Amino acid sequence: MTAIARRRPGRRGLATLVCGALAAGGLAAAGVSALDPGAARASSHREAPLISGQPQYDNTDVYAFVSPDKPDTTTIVANWTPFEEPAGGPNFYPFPEDAQYDVHIDSDGDAQGDLLYRWTFDTKVKNGNTFLYNTGAVTSLDDPDLNVTQTYDIDLLKLDDQKVVSTKKIADDLPVAPSHVGKASMPDYKKLRDQAVRKVPGGGTSYVGQADDPFFLDLRVFDLLYGGDLSETGRDTLKGYNVNTVALQVPNADIRQSAKQPTVGIWSTTQRKNAKGD
Repeated sequence: MTAIARRRPGRRGLATLVCGALAAGGLAAAGVSALDPGAARASSHREAPLISGQPQYDNTDVYAFVSPDKPDTTTIVANWTPFEEPAGGPNFYPFPEDAQYDVHIDSDGDAQGDLLYRWTFDTKVKNGNTFLYNTGAVTSLDDPDLNVTQTYDIDLLKLDDQKVVSTKKIADDLPVAPSHVGKASMPDYKKLRDQAVRKVPGGGTSYVGQADDPFFLDLRVFDLLYGGDLSETGRDTLKGYNVNTVALQVPNADIRQSAKQPTVGIWSTTQRKNAKGD
């Protein structure tokens, strides 16, 4: 199974951002959805002008592939917030609470969503008298020195003719992996990330937190095409930057209607309260 990331830029705007993924050989073909009212399409690392000013709502890329460790499952990864400098304290890069982060599934090949996985977030601050993300070395997700924490819910919505016919909560109040403040603050960051990997009902696995941006992008092209010196091409501008990631591993049977329709479309959108498109 080969996975191919594919960004889906469209009409520039802010209200709804769309990003699709394509995988060869069986699961995940690209698709695009527009959500009413006032849906606007865009997907970028910086090139859509309106959303570049609101990066926490900017979905960059989607990946979907048959899981190498569990071939009867599909792993879906969707990324937001491009160009996260790891040392981005003291606020770092929380998921906003006024947004819905959606991954859409087309299971019958009509380029319309049949299922929708929706992530929403809640933020808690233990000590409101300090601006610090952590007040000491953090050794676990429930460490009292981790001052700012986030949790998330995942809802599974079933759709018929783009209308919601049922909603089921498949994750409730799960922890988001904290941003990596540094070795002094988080001496074993891998342990914290591992603690953020959680099982969800029905045989699924979930992770939400920061990850290295896997997309290759050479943005020097905007410097007058390298000043005409094409020998400078091939530099990965995104190297060393993070993104905010949601990753969900689900049984194949959950996202396809039958073995006769083994190809499914997968794409992501972001919805924000009171957003306005152009």
